[in-house]
Amino acid sequence: MTAEDFLSGQVLLIDKPLTWTSFQAVNKLRWEIRQAFNIKKIKVGHAGTLDPLATGLLVICTGKMTKQINTFQGQIKEYTGTFTLGSTTPSYDLETEVDNTFATDHITPELIYETTKQFIGDIEQFPPVFSALKKDGKRLYEYARAGETVEIKPRTVSILEFEITKIDTSTALSTSSIHLDFRVVCSKGTYIRSLAHDFGKALNSGAHLSALRRTKIGDFNVANATSPEQFIESLNN
Repeated sequence: MTAEDFLSGQVLLIDKPLTWTSFQAVNKLRWEIRQAFNIKKIKVGHAGTLDPLATGLLVICTGKMTKQINTFQGQIKEYTGTFTLGSTTPSYDLETEVDNTFATDHITPELIYETTKQFIGDIEQFPPVFSALKKDGKRLYEYARAGETVEIKPRTVSILEFEITKIDTSTALSTSSIHLDFRVVCSKGTYIRSLAHDFGKALNSGAHLSALRRTKIGDFNVANATSPEQFIESLNN
């Protein structure tokens, strides 16, 4: 590809590595494109953030294609990952330490499968307090890290598909933990961390998100994505 290709607009499918922020991925790619083609200024943005502890599909737009970001952001998304039943964390994922543990010995596969049905369709969801949403000009995670309580309003999101693909009870005897692999197809604005938290509650237990991978945004599939390293290598060839 040429400098003109990137300036006139490209849609890049990147498989975000674990621990990278979406912001880091955009900055890295922008810098590499500018270096490779000696471009002084180029717009680069992503169509939907991924938490640092998630991997998978980032749709990154360059040049004139950045005008399409809002369109891509509104598209249906698919995720796979793992819920851990039997414990909760303040962030609803592994970013923070376990704060409470719960019994899981009453949870059967039948109960798990039956409970998924409660979450299909339009549901009310409270975003996690550890999130980048803003209230009164401050991000929610800033309040959370300062130990301040803040009122969060629920939002309506759509869960089109929600299935448990594997139930692992191998650690249940020693730690009371049950690991559930899942697949979710959902609307823009859905927090999978909140889904994990609410799913645990619905089972009269607790849960947090222990792994997350975004696999699709609209028609874009992570199977067609490249790692940042592969993309950078292709620029230099």
